[in-house]
Amino acid sequence: MRLAIAEALKGIRRGGGPFGCAIVKNGKVIAKAHNTVVSTKNATAHSEINAIRDAGKCLKTPFLDGCTLYSTTEPCPMCFSACHWARVKRVVYGSSISDAAAMGLNELRIPAATLKRIGYDRVALKGGVLRRECLKIFVEWRKASGEPY
Repeated sequence: MRLAIAEALKGIRRGGGPFGCAIVKNGKVIAKAHNTVVSTKNATAHSEINAIRDAGKCLKTPFLDGCTLYSTTEPCPMCFSACHWARVKRVVYGSSISDAAAMGLNELRIPAATLKRIGYDRVALKGGVLRRECLKIFVEWRKASGEPY
């Protein structure tokens, strides 16, 4: 999770959003990425999507069986769906979608647990990991971007 946090902060320094991700398999970091929506002018360039793309290239497969994805914020419906299609084994996140929405971010307020339940997905979910540190990322982003609270 600390690598995901570092990626989020790196992304903020580059003018991006307050999100970071790292993907690990068998104790080895396969990919890490931050949000690049603004810099790439691509609404799908969330940190999880960027990391999943990089992990697939690294492993030479679209399937991330046995991988754990660490995200500073609970994956949105698009990112959770990408985890499903990539066959990610486990998703660990810090802050929740509700936390991000409370900071004024444009979030679809559908929790990953709900998507898991209604989609019969097998991914293991664990939220709230280093949540306080992940919440601080939003504060750093607000400072860097000049966004009011």
